[in-house]
Amino acid sequence: MLSNSALEVSPLFSTPVVTFDVPGAVELNAELRRVIEQRMRSHPNTHKSNLGGWQSSWDMDRWGGMPAIRLLAYARNLANRMTTDPQGATGQGPYPDHFAVTWIGNMWANVNRSGDANEFHSHPGAYWSGVYYVDDAGIAADPSLGGELEFMDPRGPVPLMNAPHLRISGSLSAGATERVTPEAGKMVIFPAWLMHGVRPYRGKAERISIAFNLAV
Repeated sequence: MLSNSALEVSPLFSTPVVTFDVPGAVELNAELRRVIEQRMRSHPNTHKSNLGGWQSSWDMDRWGGMPAIRLLAYARNLANRMTTDPQGATGQGPYPDHFAVTWIGNMWANVNRSGDANEFHSHPGAYWSGVYYVDDAGIAADPSLGGELEFMDPRGPVPLMNAPHLRISGSLSAGATERVTPEAGKMVIFPAWLMHGVRPYRGKAERISIAFNLAV
């Protein structure tokens, strides 16, 4: 029998998906909703990954005012915390002089209604990507409404090819997708190369989110 003391497991090549509850989200969301609705009335939809719905231009940091700047500041701080240099120092560690990155950010708003979704895509040219939920349109309380953020296993179908009824310990995804349920006030960041999309929303409200990129 194997002894636990002799067993060492290294989770190599793991992919971080980070969630963060933004402070003061209720007031911030009210301000963000106001500027997004104003923009939606005055500017046409853009077409990138969105399948239906309304997507703004990718310069919300310019037209979104102070609430957008505040939100992007939270994203930059979170990226600093989740990024290290080769010596293991982070932007918030004890040796900040070992770590100096200027994050170039851009952001855009998304409004999805019943039947709307976003196809799978990545964000070339960025280091971190993320999304913030202004209004989850009831999804947090009722997951049957759909509209989840969905991540594709970057290993593809490899873990399922030989024995689809088994899972490697500590790797339960096994070639499938993983989903994150939207929740108003929640920020999610992930490596920009990670393929992701949005499941079709089936409710009657408006699912409002803000996506962003951070490049070095």
